[in-house]
Amino acid sequence: MNFEEIYDATPDGTWEAPGRVNLIGEHTDYNEGFVMPLALPHTCRVEAARREDGVLRLHSADIGKGVVQLRLDALAPGSPEAGNWAAYPAGVAWALREAGLGVGGADLHFTSTVPVGAGLSSSAALEVSTALALNDLYGLALRPEQLARISQRAENAFVGVPSGIMDQMASACCTAGHALHLDTRDLTQRQVPFDLAAQGLRLLVVDTRVSHALGDGEYAARRAGCEEGARALGVQALRDVSFEGLDAALERLDDPVVRGYVRHVVTEDRRVERAIGLLDAGETRAVGPVLTEGHVSLRDDFQVSSPELDLAVDTANGAGALGARMTGGGFGGSAIVLLEESETDKIGEAVNSAFAAAGYLAPHLFEAVPSAGARPL
Repeated sequence: MNFEEIYDATPDGTWEAPGRVNLIGEHTDYNEGFVMPLALPHTCRVEAARREDGVLRLHSADIGKGVVQLRLDALAPGSPEAGNWAAYPAGVAWALREAGLGVGGADLHFTSTVPVGAGLSSSAALEVSTALALNDLYGLALRPEQLARISQRAENAFVGVPSGIMDQMASACCTAGHALHLDTRDLTQRQVPFDLAAQGLRLLVVDTRVSHALGDGEYAARRAGCEEGARALGVQALRDVSFEGLDAALERLDDPVVRGYVRHVVTEDRRVERAIGLLDAGETRAVGPVLTEGHVSLRDDFQVSSPELDLAVDTANGAGALGARMTGGGFGGSAIVLLEESETDKIGEAVNSAFAAAGYLAPHLFEAVPSAGARPL
C-alpha cells in the first residue's frame, strides 16, 4: 500500500536516510572517542504530510501491522501505545517537542531497504528520516548534526537504548564516496575520500542473519562498564586515557572485565587514528590488518562478537582478504571484509561454504558503497 491508499491524501514530500557500516571505531562513540562510518545505499524512506490536529499517524510497509495513531501531547517515554518500531519515529517527535520546537501532527508512511537486526543502523535511518521530514514540514531549519542529536535523544530517552551518536551522525551527515571521520565529543567531522573501486578494492558486508537486539541489556552493560572504568581512572570519558598511558591505567583497575573494556576503547581510538593516517597516505590496503586487530579486540576484550561473526572474519581472512572485523554493536549482525575486487567471488564462496558446514543460516553478502546521507527526494 502507498501513502494515498493508507491516508486517502497526498504526501507533502518524501525524504530518506541511510543505514551505515562502521569502518573502524566500535563502542568508542559513547566514550567520546573517534569513529569512521560510511553510509550505505540502503535507506529508510518516508512520505509525510502535516496534520493540524496534534495527531501523529505512523505506518510501515515492511512491518504491516496497520496504522499506529498517537496524540503528540500524550507522548512520554515508555508509552505502551508507541511500542516496537513506532517508538523510534514517535520518540523523534517527542524529542523535537521537548526541545521546544514547534512540531505538530503528521501522517508518515515508511519503506526501508536497511536490513533490520543486522547491525547496520536501521533504527537510526528510521529516526533520522523522521527528523528530517518533520524538520522540513515545520520549517525548523535544523542542521544535520542537530537532527542527529534529536534522533539520539529519541533512542536514548524515549526508546531506552543507551546508544552513542555515531549511527545518527552517519545517517545524517555522510557524503557519497567518503567515510566520515567523527570526533564524538564535539562532533567535529571530516569527509575522508574512500573510493575503493578506483583502487581495485571492495568492502564486503557479511550479514550473518543473526539478529541482535541492543535493548536486551548487554549493550547497556558495556556502557556501564566503560563509565565505571572512567570513574575509577578519574577521567570524564575513556577518550581521555592516552594510548601511551594505557598500561599504567590498566594497573589501577581491579575488575578484569572493566580492564578489558578500557583496553578495547583506548586501543580502538588509536586504530581509528592509524586508519586515517593510512587512508591519507593512499595506503588503503594497509587498513586491512587494522580491521582485523579491531575484531580481535572486540572479541576478546569487549566480548561482543559471536560464533557466526568470528567464522565470517576468520574464513574471509583465511581465503585471502586484506582484513575483516565485526561492525556495529555486536552480539550478531554483520561483519565487513576489505578485499581485492578480483577476490570477491572466491572469498564470498568460502564464507558461504563455512556457514553451511557449521550448520548456520546462509549469510547475506553485499558490497558497501559509500553513499549520501539523509536528504529530501
